Amino acid sequence: MTVLIYGVTGYTGQLVAEEAAKAGLSPIVAGRNEEKTRAIAERHGFDWTAFSLDETEKLHAALQDVDSVLHLAGPFSATSKPMADACIKTGTHYLDITGEIDVFEALAARNCEAKAVGVMLMPGCGFDVVPSDCLAAHMKARLPDATSLELVITGLNKMSRGTAKTGIEGLKKSRRARRYNRIVDLDQPEEKVFHFPDGITKQGISVSWGDVSTAWHSTGIPDITVFFEKTGALKQMAKMGLVMRWLLSTAPAQGFLKRKIGQRPAGPTTEERMAGRSHMLGIVKNATGETRRTVLTTPEGYSLTAMTTLEIVRRIELAMSWLDFARHPCNMERILSFSSRTVRVRILSDSLCVCLSVCPVSLIVPTS
Repeated sequence: MTVLIYGVTGYTGQLVAEEAAKAGLSPIVAGRNEEKTRAIAERHGFDWTAFSLDETEKLHAALQDVDSVLHLAGPFSATSKPMADACIKTGTHYLDITGEIDVFEALAARNCEAKAVGVMLMPGCGFDVVPSDCLAAHMKARLPDATSLELVITGLNKMSRGTAKTGIEGLKKSRRARRYNRIVDLDQPEEKVFHFPDGITKQGISVSWGDVSTAWHSTGIPDITVFFEKTGALKQMAKMGLVMRWLLSTAPAQGFLKRKIGQRPAGPTTEERMAGRSHMLGIVKNATGETRRTVLTTPEGYSLTAMTTLEIVRRIELAMSWLDFARHPCNMERILSFSSRTVRVRILSDSLCVCLSVCPVSLIVPTS
């Protein structure tokens, strides 16, 4: 199978290219900037091509000879549609790493169109939303009659420029959650204190994360809220009123903020990525108040994205859909399968940690 990785010159794209080379894969790499794309291709011995998404003829020509596209060039609110259009036109499977609710919903709405030509549209193949979706499905398995799901994500300490710019673009949008099976705007973001193992507490604030869309498809749970640990920029954003959010969403303000982001480091350093961890807490409740809690610890988000995206590419080569892969009854084993890094799961009772894994990879099951 031939895969084209588009957006290879970005921070995440370079990580994915490095991981692909280590794994012995031979993708075609692509991007808008010819010089930068060629340099990355030559570094790893990959074939390459250069084009922008508005160069329709070049885009279609590039996709004619590949089986799937791993689309890494955001913001996906702007880039997803032209790439998906081209994939449907050329019969090419589409993968991306978006975490944007609207992109998930827009691609889901094209399900029948894609099926008619035998194309798979699979957004969210990275840290957004592979580990959290596996955790959501795991929580559903622990409490099959769950009516509410809360996902709490911590450890997002340093963003790439692209991720930060996407966040800036979302300033004008309301915080969203799922209520009674529908995605709704919240008047105010929810703020709660969450209890992790070892007596650790984290203050969380609700965010418009992709799981508001995707976890419903994986679990059918009608009420879904996603929280980030309330640190740094999130604290500042939480204090903003509607007028300030509107002002910051205007073109001059957006341009200024994006220029400031462009002056920052491209993303976490190698040392920061290797030392980093993300901790995700899943909480489900049913109509009687019965509760289940699990903590999932994963490698740092950008490192995990490089791993999960390429694993999905390999699965497609084996004619397996990641969606079916994640919905398998033992789905938590999917995110635990990355044995080169420490992945840990804690199954929690209401008051204490029942089991603890300190092995590189293992799945802990409840003792009662």
